[in-house]
This record gives sequence, C-alpha cells and structure tokens, in this order.
Amino acid sequence: MAHRLLHRLRVLDMTETDQTTQPRRSGLTPGAPAPLYQQLSDLLRERIKSGIYGPLDRLPSEHELAREHSISRITARQALGELERNGLVFRLQGRGSFVARPTVVQGLAQLTGFAEAMSAQGLEAVSRVLRLGPTRAATDVAERLRVPPGTPLFEIRRVRLVNDSPVSFDHSYFPADLGRRLAREDLVRRDVFWLLENVCGVRLGAADHQIGAVAAEEDIALQLGVPAGAPLLLIDIPAILNSTDNRHIGTRPANTLLFKLFD
Repeated sequence: MAHRLLHRLRVLDMTETDQTTQPRRSGLTPGAPAPLYQQLSDLLRERIKSGIYGPLDRLPSEHELAREHSISRITARQALGELERNGLVFRLQGRGSFVARPTVVQGLAQLTGFAEAMSAQGLEAVSRVLRLGPTRAATDVAERLRVPPGTPLFEIRRVRLVNDSPVSFDHSYFPADLGRRLAREDLVRRDVFWLLENVCGVRLGAADHQIGAVAAEEDIALQLGVPAGAPLLLIDIPAILNSTDNRHIGTRPANTLLFKLFD
C-alpha cells in the first residue's frame, strides 16, 4: 500500500515538472530577419490596435515580457522604447508603461472625410446623429451658401467618435434637396464628403479652412464629455464648392466643427 502511494506521488511530481518546464507559447521567432525587440514591438502594437490593451491600460512589465517570451529584459526594454517613440505608449516612473490615448489627426490639405482619415491611422470612427432635418438659412449661413436669407436648407449635427470616445462636434448645412438625399444614407459610418461624391454625384472642388480656439458651450461640452468652458479646437469651413460649376453646396459655419483637446 505504501509502495503504491509512493509510486503515485512520484508520477504526480513528474507530471507537474513536465507541465512547468514546457516552453511558453510566444509570437516571437528567434533567428528571423527582424530582431526580437522589433517582433515584440510589432506584437504589442497589434494587441493595442485590436483593443486587447485599451487606452491607459498598463502593459506587462519588462520582467513579465521577458518571462513570457523567453527574452532578456534589455530586449523587452527596447521593444517598449520603440512603442514610446512612436507615441503608442508612455512611461510613468516606478509604475510602468501605459497605452497612450489615440492621437486624432485629420489633414486639411485635401477634402478627406473624418472616418477615412481615422481609418488610415488604424482607428475606428463612427458618428452619433443629433439633428437631421429641414431649417431656414440664417443671415450668416445664407451669405456662405450665396442664397437669400430664409432659404430652405437641410441641417446635420453629429458627434464624431473614435474607438467609442467622442472627439468632435460637427454641424453642417446643405441645400434642401441635397440634404434630403444625404439623410437617406448611413450618416453613422459614412463621411459626408464620401456620400456627396459617391452617392450624390457631386464632384467636390475646394474648401477653405479657418482654424482657431473657442470655449465649449454647455450643450456641446455635454456631448463631448468635457467641462463647460473647456478649450476646443475650431475648424471653420466657410464653403464647400462643387468643382463642376464652382457652386457653393455646403458649409460648416463658425463654432460648428469642434475638436476636443486631450491632455
């Protein structure tokens, strides 16, 4: 009886030893053309992009990464440093490395839609539609669209979200017939610029941009999740032109394309 019990204990001990000494699975390939630190950096970058590590999440420490991937701490430190130089993570002394919040950048050199610009950076952008309906042109809007005051127009108000976080407030006016066509389309996932060109058949020409800063009004602050009076980046587009006949086909008047500023 004692002999059988001792034998079972030995078998159990050997099984536990085999399990703990099995190599850990790692996405790294020693001897590959890319150095190990670059492979680890790419692996972590993909985990950040896929949402496994979200904004402000703490990444594994150098020691944890070294143990998980059977690499040196120097290699792990190089990988984290690479991510930090690219703006994907930041370090806090004594606390570790954390995922940085996404940097929202939209180029102004051409008429690129917001969702298109975010997709190019690996970010997911959608819109929350706040207002979609007919209105009449106030004096300043009428001047921009070169129509008489009181002309029927179509108004679109949206909050733009990147990875489910609100980043901008977008307020536009269009001629009534064009606005009604836009209203039938997917304004949650599609850019207005894309819809104008690909669905409405409008060839976009040019648009001037005026950039400044304003304090968040209470209703807009509530939509963007910032305190009333917080600074916002203003991008004012006085007129969007049709390249075929240079006709003014849309406007985003002052105080209506507002980007939240991040710390």
